[in-house]
Amino acid sequence: MFRLQSSKVLAVDMTGDAVKAKNGSMVAYDGEMAFKKLSGGGEGIRGMVTRRLTGEQMTLMEVKGRGTCWFADRASEINLVGLQGDKLYVESSNLLATDGGLRTGTEFTGLRGASQGNGLFTTTVEGHGQAAIMSDGPAVVLRVSPQYPLTVDPGAYVAHQGNLRQSFQSGVTFRTLLGEGGGEAFQMRFEGDGLVYVQPSERNTIAGDV
Repeated sequence: MFRLQSSKVLAVDMTGDAVKAKNGSMVAYDGEMAFKKLSGGGEGIRGMVTRRLTGEQMTLMEVKGRGTCWFADRASEINLVGLQGDKLYVESSNLLATDGGLRTGTEFTGLRGASQGNGLFTTTVEGHGQAAIMSDGPAVVLRVSPQYPLTVDPGAYVAHQGNLRQSFQSGVTFRTLLGEGGGEAFQMRFEGDGLVYVQPSERNTIAGDV
């Protein structure tokens, strides 16, 4: 059972089951718990190959036992996402924890900049259960409908779910209009029916430019 102790602390009540969480994110626990380090990017040989190809470093730990565990990471805001057999796409740095029964993987989502051919890879969470995602500041959940596609600055993107088509638009971005940034700028565009989670603070590492 996932619950928010506060907007920045996740509490997980466990009765012998397991939870997967970002390595080093546990801040306290009571009861009897066992810990095991996992590697992200997917299970098995395919996950190992995917991580090597993509450089996706999502280090997870598995916690199993009876009691309550509390998780947090750099005072980030936490959102709970319920999955009913669907798939959640989330930046690996924004994934805090998932139910032990949910499957995690890495999926290719397109090219950012045809000139360099750099690939974009997103962590996926799939199955039935709950996931906890983090954001720098309170996340905003935006609805995408067929009539209203959504364009997002990649530095503000956190996650998305639903029947959405994701594409990349190069050219003028929000930052370019303000005279900031350099390189080959791009934006993320979502069409279809679903939800997109964005944060009010942009990552310095992407910030809409390749």
